[in-house]
Amino acid sequence: MPQVMELRGEVEFWARMKPLTESDGAEWIHVAHDLDTWPGAREAARRQMRRGGALRGRKLYSAAALADARDRDALLEMAAHGFQVRIAAAPLQGIVVIDRRTMILADPAPSAPAATGPRTYTMSSSPVLIGGACALFEAAWESAADLTAVLDPRRPRIDDRTAGVLRALGSGITDEAAARELGMSLRTYRRRVAELLDGLDASSRFQAGVRAGELGLSRG
Repeated sequence: MPQVMELRGEVEFWARMKPLTESDGAEWIHVAHDLDTWPGAREAARRQMRRGGALRGRKLYSAAALADARDRDALLEMAAHGFQVRIAAAPLQGIVVIDRRTMILADPAPSAPAATGPRTYTMSSSPVLIGGACALFEAAWESAADLTAVLDPRRPRIDDRTAGVLRALGSGITDEAAARELGMSLRTYRRRVAELLDGLDASSRFQAGVRAGELGLSRG
């Protein structure tokens, strides 16, 4: 196989992908904007779960994957069957890496498929390209939040005012200045800070900022 080749449309995509999905022991790195970034991704995940081949799979999604309740349930099912699933704050382009030997990159979906032709995918076996993609993946993976933490019902819900408190904590301004900026009394501001620390299970304001970043709350 050439080190880099283009696949046009789902038929070519699956002609190359299907033999790779039949190995239960392969390591899978899966990056996607949402559950429909890859054609047939939902059914492929179900097949892996049925065969017990999910334990070496890591899936990294944009927060867009959490928009639909059914998709959230699907992600939780994947995690329950052994997939490691994390959520990144930034949008992601689709990448699949199998055993660090084969990589497929999903080109951005065309805005008008009927007019622009089938979607294309780039497949590569280049060690240099795969190594670079894996390094970027590992960095994104480390900064992403675990799915169970993101969907934990005990996770604090950040309204506009609490988000303002969180930003004030990160800015390092005094409590008095923060209270004035947010239009609340000093007592109310300090009460909201205490509630935020408790909700984030943080023992200090610095730790609260770290925990909020881990859960993707600092951008809310």
